[in-house]
Amino acid sequence: MTPPRSVDLNADLGEGFGAYRIGDDAALLDVVTSANVACGLHAGDPEIMAETFRLAREGGVAVGAHPGFPDLWGFGRRVLPYSAGEIERLVAYQIGAAAALSSLAGHPIAYVKLHGALANLAVADADIAAASVRAIKGVDASLACLAIAHGEQERAARDAGLRTFSEVFADRGYRDDGSLVPRDRPGAFVHDPTEAVERACRMVLSGEIVSVSGKALPTSVDSICVHGDSPTALMTARLLAERLAAQGVALAPFVGKP
Repeated sequence: MTPPRSVDLNADLGEGFGAYRIGDDAALLDVVTSANVACGLHAGDPEIMAETFRLAREGGVAVGAHPGFPDLWGFGRRVLPYSAGEIERLVAYQIGAAAALSSLAGHPIAYVKLHGALANLAVADADIAAASVRAIKGVDASLACLAIAHGEQERAARDAGLRTFSEVFADRGYRDDGSLVPRDRPGAFVHDPTEAVERACRMVLSGEIVSVSGKALPTSVDSICVHGDSPTALMTARLLAERLAAQGVALAPFVGKP
C-alpha cells in the first residue's frame, strides 16, 4: 500500500471547567491539526471554549464541536438513559454553543465529533447514530462528521450525505468488530507513548486496525486521536508527528486548511 501524503492528528481539548483545567491545551495546539472542543455539558464552559477557539485560530488548527452526555461528574464517560430524540436535541444544542463561541472567536467550527460514552454508543446503536447525524445535518449540513471507524455513525453520516471522515485512536485497544475495548477491560489502553506511536503509524501506513486478538481490519484513516486528558498526550503527539514525518507523511487537517 502506498503511504498517504498526509493525515490529521486531533485531540479533545477545552475539557476543563471553571477554575479547573485538564491537559496542556496550549502545548497540544502546537502539534495537532484539529481540535475537538468540549461544548459545556461533559466539560468546558463559555470562557474555556472561547479561549480554546482563539488559541486554535492563532495556531492555524481546525476546530470542531465535541458534544457528549450532560455529565460533568462522570466526564461524559457514562451512558445516561436518554432517548434518541433527546440525544438529537442534546447534540444540536451543543453544536449551537460551539458554533456561537467559535464564530465569536473568529474561527468557526468545521466538523462535529462525539465524545466518550455517547461516541461509543453511536458506534453500536443505529438509532443513536442516526439521531446524532440528524442533529449535525439539521443545524448545519456543511459541517463534516468525524466518526469512529467501522461504527454505525460513520455509516449513517455517509448515507445522509454528510462529509464523513474516519477516526482511529493511537492510545486505545480495539475489539475484533472494530469497536473500542471498554475502558474497564484489559487491553483498553496503550499507556506507553512509544507503543501508541508505533500502533498509530502502522494504522496509517498499512491502512488497517489490528485488534487486541491480532485480527487485521482494513480501515480508511483520515484522523488519529490522542486523548488530551492523558498525562502522556503531549509526548505521544510530538513523537507521532516526528515518526510520521520520517515516513514522508505530513500532518494536515482532514477538513482542509482552516
